[in-house]
Amino acid sequence: AMQLEYAPGSCNIGPDEIARRRRVAIVGLCAAAAFVFAFAIFGVHGAARLVVAAPLASAAIGWIQARRRFCLAYGFAGTFNFGSIGELRRVVDPESLRADRRTAATIALQGLLVGLAGAALVAVAPLG
Repeated sequence: AMQLEYAPGSCNIGPDEIARRRRVAIVGLCAAAAFVFAFAIFGVHGAARLVVAAPLASAAIGWIQARRRFCLAYGFAGTFNFGSIGELRRVVDPESLRADRRTAATIALQGLLVGLAGAALVAVAPLG
């Protein structure tokens, strides 16, 4: 198993939590695919297709968190976890907390941008 430890702004989750983020990414991607399939079947066009931004952003955020070994929610909350799911420990150092919040904000922004960019492409795609 990989040996991970808390590193401010760069690592705040261990193997169990990383696996959980990967599952979130897969579920988000499947949901996005289901939306696209439904758009094609039911002839949904234009701006209505932008709802796919939500599952795409969710997938992107899950994937980024797994890759970076960093949970954005824990980063904002000032917590970390390298044990079983839900075994949270608190970040006490203010400088570490600032670094974690910066990383969390970056991941949130990246995921949102991926979701919006993907939704824009889906909105103009010739489906069905």
